[in-house]
Amino acid sequence: MTKTAVLLMAYGTPRTPAEIEPYYTDIRRGRAPTPELLAELVGRYDAIGGISPLAARTEAQRAALQNALDRLAPGQYEVALGLKHAEPKIETAVAELAARGTRRIIGLVLAPHYSSYSIGQYMDRTRAAAEPFGIEVSGIDSWATEPAFVDFLAADMRERLGRMPSNTKVLFTAHSLPQRIIDAGDPYPQELRSTAELVAERAGLDSWSSWAIAWQSAGRTPEPWLGPDILTVIDELAASENASGVLVSACGFVADHLEVLYDLDIEAKKHANDRGLTFDRTACVNDDPKVMEALAHRVIALG
Repeated sequence: MTKTAVLLMAYGTPRTPAEIEPYYTDIRRGRAPTPELLAELVGRYDAIGGISPLAARTEAQRAALQNALDRLAPGQYEVALGLKHAEPKIETAVAELAARGTRRIIGLVLAPHYSSYSIGQYMDRTRAAAEPFGIEVSGIDSWATEPAFVDFLAADMRERLGRMPSNTKVLFTAHSLPQRIIDAGDPYPQELRSTAELVAERAGLDSWSSWAIAWQSAGRTPEPWLGPDILTVIDELAASENASGVLVSACGFVADHLEVLYDLDIEAKKHANDRGLTFDRTACVNDDPKVMEALAHRVIALG
């Protein structure tokens, strides 16, 4: 029996310091970064230990999903990685699956919130790569309201709130996108809000005033990006009369990587602390077995 392939897709990351420049060049669509931009990015990696743990985290997620599928549907699925900006890229992975005789691919992106700019692009690349081989492609577009995902975030949030000051504001964050994408009707903000509302309810946040949505890690381009930015929100909280802490739930990210370990744990934390606010962040899913098993069930539901 030919196995159905699950193409588990993620952004990708450099695995060694030597890979940072080609990785950055790929993100910039083939334009090499200036020495100043490259030095800044290298400095951010240095601040979190020299390189991101994302490659190892993503492989652990692949292995956990494979293990869950092997338990639930033995011998029926093969999980392969396909990355956006590092090898194995999506196209490489599809070609390798085709060479092994794969006739069907289920695409699953390691991002819970659908956007045409993110998950839509991953799936478009998968379909374009699969078409010459006659491979059928289907996909899981969103898992923003997956109960296991919501439970994971809410449980950690309740525990951390118990250690925070009483006047703590919860901020749910995700990676910002160009405003033009949102203006064209993209559902991304609503996807994030659907997660935030469920987690807030499950965590016992009893009023809208106890939590808000913020955006982070906007690209450095001339066009406007979706806001408000988390640093701006922290400024507003610090200027208010009754805020003493901020707890960030980076629910748009499902693995520890640069946008979490630097943008939040270093930059946003310092920004908050310098303004007299206590700062904490909820854990990322990484390879949590309950969440990975829930995603396995979603794969199997596609047949």
